[in-house]
Amino acid sequence: MKKRSILALLFLATLFTSCFEDNDDNLQMATVLEIQDFIYRGLNYYYLYKGETPELANDAFANQEDLNGFLDNFESPETLFDYLLAPQDRFSILVDDYISLENSLSGVSENNGMEYGLVLYPDGSGRVFGYVRYVLPNSDASAAGLERGVIFNTVDGVQLTENNLSQLLSPTSYTIGLATFNGQDIQPTGQSVPLIKEQYTENPVYIAKTLNVSGRKIGYLMYNAFTRSFDPQLNAAFAQFKADGVTDVILDLRYNGGGSVETAKDLSSMVTGQFTDQLFYSEIWNDDRQENFAEDAFFDNRISTGEAINSLNLTQVYIITTQRTASASELVLNGLDPYIGVTQVGTTTTGKFQASFILYDAPAPGFARDLANPTHTYAMLPLVFKTANANGVTDFINGLPPDVVISEDYSNLGTLGDTEEPLLAATLNQIVPTPSPAPLWKPSIPLEEISCSNALDPLDGIMIAEQ
Repeated sequence: MKKRSILALLFLATLFTSCFEDNDDNLQMATVLEIQDFIYRGLNYYYLYKGETPELANDAFANQEDLNGFLDNFESPETLFDYLLAPQDRFSILVDDYISLENSLSGVSENNGMEYGLVLYPDGSGRVFGYVRYVLPNSDASAAGLERGVIFNTVDGVQLTENNLSQLLSPTSYTIGLATFNGQDIQPTGQSVPLIKEQYTENPVYIAKTLNVSGRKIGYLMYNAFTRSFDPQLNAAFAQFKADGVTDVILDLRYNGGGSVETAKDLSSMVTGQFTDQLFYSEIWNDDRQENFAEDAFFDNRISTGEAINSLNLTQVYIITTQRTASASELVLNGLDPYIGVTQVGTTTTGKFQASFILYDAPAPGFARDLANPTHTYAMLPLVFKTANANGVTDFINGLPPDVVISEDYSNLGTLGDTEEPLLAATLNQIVPTPSPAPLWKPSIPLEEISCSNALDPLDGIMIAEQ
């Protein structure tokens, strides 16, 4: 099997119905047992942690009748899926609508343009406030005048809490209630902003600019998703860096939950260029699949369109990270580390080193879309292999820790791309040290960020390999 690309995805499926109907009314509805049989077949064949679930062993059931008896113990596809996953698996997912999933692969989603983080109040009450990370151009949030740093604590007049935030922020339209945050207290302002989601295609190259700092030309790239269809735009950013004569590059991946690993490999090749055909990562599959499916990936010199990569041949890169930096972003960090200096600024990353690919209800080994059972739209993204860099580094379950620790200050986020923005300023200080740098910010009271707008995206944080 030839693999073409790897993408990072994160999604939470919560469907509780027991049968599903195709658009063609002449087709029968899929039964729960049919869907559960698909789930079992897929996990039995590809699941990375198959060896840790006894029921997935090849000899666990004598025949299909015995297997069906086991499957009948579960009232829904979701409960079976959850039961079969290994304890350490935080990322395998099951979805009931693969159409939405496929749209997300191209960066298309229902979006109002407000990209936000959600933070617990410091008083232990379970209440939550949101902060605007950035606003997408030509979106409803942009038209409404929202900007980075805006604080909100209610939706449609209801206080956000850790228990209701998903319900309140999922609808197509809602109104946020604005507030202020001084580092300790959240106070409502009485102002509100209505927002409407529309179909939106996001260009992940959010900022690409050359900074002139103390006579040094430094390329700054804020890159928010590894979306393969935007590889030409990413490559064009590096063409401009090259034309500008940059000597250093800062990759701002603080909100980047992942995406195409092919793009991650290409981005790493744009930063470097001197390691073409050398090992970028290797793969570790389950014992049944390792021999026939594991492949090495190498630095390359062309993007997916065939266009030559604009390489800078750098020996050092600076990468801004937070806890939301995951999967393909972490692959860039880990993949480059054996070859060049990688200075990481911010906070510890997610800890996502496994990959998946989409399995449809179709025969093994392809589980292919064109052969999928037409009577339902379930698909799953189980972990199928883990990546290791050229030094064999993998299993960083607790994330990749920064060299320079600095947290975002929700009461003073600064302007992205501005040299005074705290995380960028701390990174620039690693390149061009200042005599008296600003102190690195750490919260005076514990603040826990528990979710974000990306959590509603079915592609956030899961690495997936297309067959």
